[in-house]
Amino acid sequence: MLFLALRSVRKRPGRFLATLLSAFLGAVIIMTFGSLHDTAAAPGIDEVSAESMTVSASVVGGYGSLLVFFAIASTLTVGVRQRAEEIHLLRCTGATPAQIRRMVVGESAVVALAGAVLAVGPAVLGGRLLVGLFKDSGQVAADVGPAFGAMALGSGFGIAFLASAGAAFLAVRRATNAGAGVRGPSRRRGRTVAGCAALVAGAGGVLTTYAVDSTEEMLMAFPAYGAILLSVGFAVLAPSLLGRLLGLLRGPLAAVGGAGGYLSARNLRRRGAELAGVLMPMIIFTGTATATLYIQGVESDRVASSGLGRTVADTNLETLNLVVVGIVVVFSCIMLVNSLYAATTYRSREFGQQRLAGATPGQVLGVVGWEAAVLTLTGLVLGTVAGVAGIIPFTMVRTDRVLPGQGPGTWLAVMAVAATVTLGTSLGTARRALRTPAVDAVTVAA
Repeated sequence: MLFLALRSVRKRPGRFLATLLSAFLGAVIIMTFGSLHDTAAAPGIDEVSAESMTVSASVVGGYGSLLVFFAIASTLTVGVRQRAEEIHLLRCTGATPAQIRRMVVGESAVVALAGAVLAVGPAVLGGRLLVGLFKDSGQVAADVGPAFGAMALGSGFGIAFLASAGAAFLAVRRATNAGAGVRGPSRRRGRTVAGCAALVAGAGGVLTTYAVDSTEEMLMAFPAYGAILLSVGFAVLAPSLLGRLLGLLRGPLAAVGGAGGYLSARNLRRRGAELAGVLMPMIIFTGTATATLYIQGVESDRVASSGLGRTVADTNLETLNLVVVGIVVVFSCIMLVNSLYAATTYRSREFGQQRLAGATPGQVLGVVGWEAAVLTLTGLVLGTVAGVAGIIPFTMVRTDRVLPGQGPGTWLAVMAVAATVTLGTSLGTARRALRTPAVDAVTVAA
């Protein structure tokens, strides 16, 4: 099966391009910040510089590892689902589920290692640039030289490999169980339990903010982590939440969107589990970016109004927050684009059948547009709820106000990015799929 996996990657490299891109970017980020550990461990580094680099590398490494897994998992899940007929054919020719799992996991591991190898060069340059930025901001002494060694390479290769192999194993296990007719009520229960646990932990983190002194330096951590956990909880429960929302929106969608709105509601209800890969990055992106940016804005305004100079800790914390938001934005966009592109491309046969039944390309695009609009609305609402749940407690404790004074500009920018990526990718991919004649689309897909 390993030999078959290698041949599969070599013969059809385009299929694994999305996974390669996710593994490459993930390894670049992990290795870049992992190099800070190597730099901090070098001889002659002062204690303040070493602490700044170690904290930054640890925090961003933790976030990065989680997001790398989510990005690769969402890509592989869609890819494995599209290979259902191939997996069924392998089963019919005598392959066991264990052999199929070894093949798919082997493919993913090969692609992940290739992405990590390609990431070494950019990570070396990124590590040097990052140390230079730390020097410019005063967080690291001017005589510190960048280093790139075992910590950077080990973390980059290890996380890329484990994330790809683990995500592939979970995705192909679901596919082989479905192909064998095994239903997954326990899996749905497990998802529900995990989502509720994340919501409870997030609510606990947010409420803990009220028990912390308003002058405590670590006050930001509780609402920020609470908002992130709430975002993860909403993301895990997204399929069931989407189903309940569609129950409320079915009538308005049919009234406003006509036949297109009615069909979009039915399609979304039928494909709720598949669309979890789209809602998950959108909710996490919206909740994390909104909470982190506003919490950092409130903290920066407080420091400025106090008349005190910014300390190294203040600068380090702001840098961490902005870097974390940047990583979330990059990976969320990658996950959104990969999931939407793969899912919409896979529907080319469905689009062809609709056109043969009498639908015009404009009507098909209308259905896709309504689906994307409902997904965008759901993701933005849930993400905003998670973000606001962290912003309000921090603002109340830190400033004795309820809402931050930054205004809605930051929130609108976050919403605009999420909506543009979702609507643009969905409609652009659907328009491209509609260029294929309907008869050819149905025949090729069949």
